[in-house]
Amino acid sequence: MSANEMMQGQEHWAGAFERFHDLPQAVIAAVNGAAAGGGFALALAADVRVAAPAATFLVANVKLGLSGGEMGIAYLLPRIIGAGRAGELMLTGRTVDAQEAHSYGLVTTIADDAVAAALDVARTVTRHGRFGVEMTKELLTLSVAGTDLDTVLALENRTQVLASMTEDMEQAVGAFRTPAQDDVATPAEGGTA
Repeated sequence: MSANEMMQGQEHWAGAFERFHDLPQAVIAAVNGAAAGGGFALALAADVRVAAPAATFLVANVKLGLSGGEMGIAYLLPRIIGAGRAGELMLTGRTVDAQEAHSYGLVTTIADDAVAAALDVARTVTRHGRFGVEMTKELLTLSVAGTDLDTVLALENRTQVLASMTEDMEQAVGAFRTPAQDDVATPAEGGTA
């Protein structure tokens, strides 16, 4: 294959992982065995990861003379476990077992039956309103992606302005006013402050 054909194939597969990560629904991964290379990237693209005790995680391609960054690993792994740990795993290709992955926060739960545990998490999530879950996922994604202060401030400013234009704000402010406050004259009206 030519370099151009290889690049198109790489972009195709990476795009599939990006679409998986960008699903509006919560994605729960159950890892029963080795999550290596693309399998590791797939697990990272999930919102929650549950592992069986025998599960392992490995950035495999660095051991093959390729880059440790593939299909979103270089973006997702440092955001999940921190840059230092991610750098060590991506540069060495060292295998991480389920216990170590749990201590890093890479997996939230270790369960003998990872699929059943993942389904339990999914059932808990689906008890909540769909809109609220989707907005929570979007907020988490944006917060992780927009880690610089300017981005966070822009999101906060937009949200504040939009929220201030709703009736909800008027009602909330009105709830803080008491009838006694309405009867107090302001200093300009000759009253006391």
